[in-house]
Amino acid sequence: MLRPDEVAERGRQKQDENLRFRTYLKTHADSVILDAQFKTLHEELFAQYDCSTCRNCCKMFSGLIPEDEIERNASFLGISREEFIDKYLGNEKNEGGYVTKNCPCNFLDESSGKCILEDHKPEECVKYPYTDQPDRMGSLFSIIESAEVCPVVYEILERLKEEYPFGARGMKKVYPNEPCPCGSGKKYKNCCGRK
Repeated sequence: MLRPDEVAERGRQKQDENLRFRTYLKTHADSVILDAQFKTLHEELFAQYDCSTCRNCCKMFSGLIPEDEIERNASFLGISREEFIDKYLGNEKNEGGYVTKNCPCNFLDESSGKCILEDHKPEECVKYPYTDQPDRMGSLFSIIESAEVCPVVYEILERLKEEYPFGARGMKKVYPNEPCPCGSGKKYKNCCGRK
């Protein structure tokens, strides 16, 4: 797996290839099977990865605190709602809540790599990079963008490319009478391998 300081450059180098892979998936993959593949890889790779050694997501994005979580977060930090908003959040409220004042996220303790909100961090942060969520087919652009931020997302895309007969470089050979890797249940020659 890539080091956190390598992923931005490598993700940019792979961006055109990843966009072609996105197009390939849109026309060849079954969305239910793709969701299952993403979820499996997400669980496998995040079980082995310590996000606190990276925190690129916290360093490159501002946080979003939903309105209904402000009171709970303020209480956890031992301050009032007003102090919490004044100290950590921007003045403008958007549809999802308040955006943190700074990027990197105000709640990142860079010395430890941990969120000062601990178990109270926003759901958006807990779920990032969303690779285990449903409808990955509909959010492939954001996944490609995340491949420049998160080493695990980068690895997920690279592993998925090995599962599909996409491109020639590094892809396993699929023979005509084998099941199609797209998961259709058809033979490769009658599906993605059709000429």
